Amino acid sequence: MKPAPFDYVAPGTIDEACTVLAQAGGGATVLAGGQTLMPLLNLRMSQPFIVVDITRIAELQGIRRADGCTRIGPVTRQCELIASEVLARDLPVLVQAVRHVGHHQTRNRGTVGGSIALGEPAAELPAAAVALGATIEARSTRGTRRIPAGEFYLGPYMTTLEADELVTGITFPDWPPGHVTLFRELAQRPGDFALVGMVGALALEGGRIARAGIAWFGMGPTPIRAQAAEQMLLGQLPAAIDARGVAERAVADTAPFDDLRASADYRRTVGKRIFAGTLREALHIGEAA
Repeated sequence: MKPAPFDYVAPGTIDEACTVLAQAGGGATVLAGGQTLMPLLNLRMSQPFIVVDITRIAELQGIRRADGCTRIGPVTRQCELIASEVLARDLPVLVQAVRHVGHHQTRNRGTVGGSIALGEPAAELPAAAVALGATIEARSTRGTRRIPAGEFYLGPYMTTLEADELVTGITFPDWPPGHVTLFRELAQRPGDFALVGMVGALALEGGRIARAGIAWFGMGPTPIRAQAAEQMLLGQLPAAIDARGVAERAVADTAPFDDLRASADYRRTVGKRIFAGTLREALHIGEAA
């Protein structure tokens, strides 16, 4: 198949890109890594009038440290996150999650902003953004919005991003040095979307859990924050945590579904096991906990 005819624009600045999107009246789509868009165009499942290639905009590239946070440009390649010494030091769970995104070849082209904006419910990066408390910056000719990742996703491939808005940055708040990382996913094959997955971080202070951020992927129509489980963990000594009880509460907040790959019951069962096991492993607590 070949894509339907479209005009191609490669703006050099954010303002130029926003102007094109505004003038298109909803008929434009943004090209970043193209790992999802190009197949959709070829299958004619997406038929925009204009493709706006943002990969040449320098302001949208790179990983930068700011006061109390790390800002990632949306056209930063996924492979750049894996190679980043800054992220390995400050947000190691983000690096761990990206290692499971697609394949080596797709990570060389796929972008952070593309994955975040797509909103695939079983993808690692949207869930990591939700778990770690990231903020998504969206700009248009009308101004700039900063949207908490937990409020960004509405449903499968549905976000609060308007047709004339462009993601211009994803900002992750700092987590304290030495924080505990949580990541586990189950997929049919390496590179496949997860059947069940969880990602997050825990920070300890005075031996007790002082901060928690955990989210599911592949367990509902959007990434799902495990808020009730986080509350159960806060203030607890690791040795006193009932990992199985926390896992059951975490799964209770999900909305898994049946599909050709797995049933909702399977996802709940596996979700409890990987959640409890990951928690025990990360906090070095025994099987009885």
